Amino acid sequence: MRLGKLSKGLGDAYRGSGVARRVQHFDGWLERMATDPDGVGGYDHTETVKDYYDLCSGFMVWGWGESLHFAPLTPNESVEASMVRHQRAMISELELQQGMKVVDVGCGVGAPMRRVVREAGVRVVGININEIQLDEAKRLNAEAGLDHMVDFETCSFMDMSAIEDNTFDRGYAIESTCHAPDKQRAFAEIFRVLKPGALFWGQEMCLTDKFDPKNERHRAIKQDLMRGIALKDIATFGEVNHALGAAGFQVMEGMDRDVQEGPSTPWYQPMESRHGTLGNALRRLPWGRKAVIAGSKLAEVLRLFPKGSAEVVRLLDRTAEAYIAGGKAGIFTPLYCFLARKPL
Repeated sequence: MRLGKLSKGLGDAYRGSGVARRVQHFDGWLERMATDPDGVGGYDHTETVKDYYDLCSGFMVWGWGESLHFAPLTPNESVEASMVRHQRAMISELELQQGMKVVDVGCGVGAPMRRVVREAGVRVVGININEIQLDEAKRLNAEAGLDHMVDFETCSFMDMSAIEDNTFDRGYAIESTCHAPDKQRAFAEIFRVLKPGALFWGQEMCLTDKFDPKNERHRAIKQDLMRGIALKDIATFGEVNHALGAAGFQVMEGMDRDVQEGPSTPWYQPMESRHGTLGNALRRLPWGRKAVIAGSKLAEVLRLFPKGSAEVVRLLDRTAEAYIAGGKAGIFTPLYCFLARKPL
């Protein structure tokens, strides 16, 4: 995404709103939830997640790319190439066949969807509550000439009541159900819309077995990750599998894809030190993120960016530091991947 395009995108996303105030409001969501854990007082975690992507999507795509997820890395592979390899592995595990109907749960701006459509010849329905991301996904699909193969539902994956039972041959959710306020309910709704025998592939952000709830540093890192990524909680591998089973799925496979045989690179390295080619790589690095904050302040003065945009970059910078802390401590991974089946 070029700077001019980013400027227009931010203007469209933030129009008529006090961006700095919105960032401050988002930043306090954990405290609001703590005083209203059951939501009876009006706290709605789905709205928190929507706010997160309203604020951050433009800068996330500009700095990371259209594939808004992590992927297993190897030393001589760019982040972009690793994402392609990871998406192709998902396509293979789902055993996609031409003519199938597939649901993309929490589709973001649709990069995995476009690869799935191009390489597997399937029809996809993208589920997303965030209209800013949906508009961008529709535009990019049209540019790629794939819009005739994709439909969208503007809804939460917690409630896909507009979709009938037993609709889809396959489904996948890439770093989306980690945002669910109730993981079992989310999986149960996905279970409902899949046909009997359908495969479901997912990628979850999880705590590893190294996480010690009695360790103050571990708890602080978890809190920073939850706050920055809008995660109501962070599940363990076992909790994800339990939620899948309770929803009715048969779990066929589950593993941390960051743990690889042979040479590998930690998933968080692109945010800490140079990995891959120039371009987006510079924006991911600590000094690059600081430069983007400074540049955003200047762009605000020049009225290229809406006032308050730099605060969004500060939020993303803090979140990147939390990612790195969690990865280096070995207590967090965004690469717990599972394959499950809805029984016949």
